[in-house]
Amino acid sequence: MKHLTLFAALIMAAACTGAPKSDDPNVEIFKAKGGNVAITCINHGSLAISYKDYSIQIDPVQNYGGKVIDYESFPKADLILITHEHGDHYNPETISLLSKDDTRVIANGKVNGMLGYGEAMANGESTTAGKGITIDATPAYNVTEGRQQFHPKGNGNGYLLTIGGLRVFVSGDSEDIEEYAQLKDIDVAFLSTNQPYTMTPEQCIHAAKVIKPKVLIPYHLSNTDMQTIKDGLEGSGIEVRLHESLR
Repeated sequence: MKHLTLFAALIMAAACTGAPKSDDPNVEIFKAKGGNVAITCINHGSLAISYKDYSIQIDPVQNYGGKVIDYESFPKADLILITHEHGDHYNPETISLLSKDDTRVIANGKVNGMLGYGEAMANGESTTAGKGITIDATPAYNVTEGRQQFHPKGNGNGYLLTIGGLRVFVSGDSEDIEEYAQLKDIDVAFLSTNQPYTMTPEQCIHAAKVIKPKVLIPYHLSNTDMQTIKDGLEGSGIEVRLHESLR
């Protein structure tokens, strides 16, 4: 738990300095206009993003896969994004724990109805948040025969965040879908790779070649052979960064 506690301290420091730095292997730091963007790879489908003094949580779940995350060590969120209603992505108690009076909670329509508050976003919709951040909701669904029931088309979201010019794509639970060809100028992509529910390693490799992010971080991994993804993208110009925390 010390890595996550360290991250919380870094976020507090970032509010003062605007330039968090870390040797924590779970924290990725990217340069953006006006300051750095720090992304913590928390667990499975859960990510945290900090820009200046603005805190974003994506699919926060306190207890999943035998791991209990100390979310009390994180600052309260300014923005919480939920991709869909499955229990490894949506947990109302964790949302409540991370919320303050002015926290914005944005989710797909089904989660918004279950939660009873916040804002619903559908595939293709856009909005803006604090610090000039833009949020685009993207499709996330299964396409392989026999898998469509896991994540039907039109239900779940992925999210494309533009933060100080840095473009971060979080796929949510999705296979390699045709809409990925519309994504442009992606700096960092988180692609879910957990067959049979999301992408196979081969689908992840193909999707990455279509999206062409500068950095690919496979996530939602379960028992995925991550090295297969890295090997398959060797020489592509895409930097693959692997995190055991995202299993």
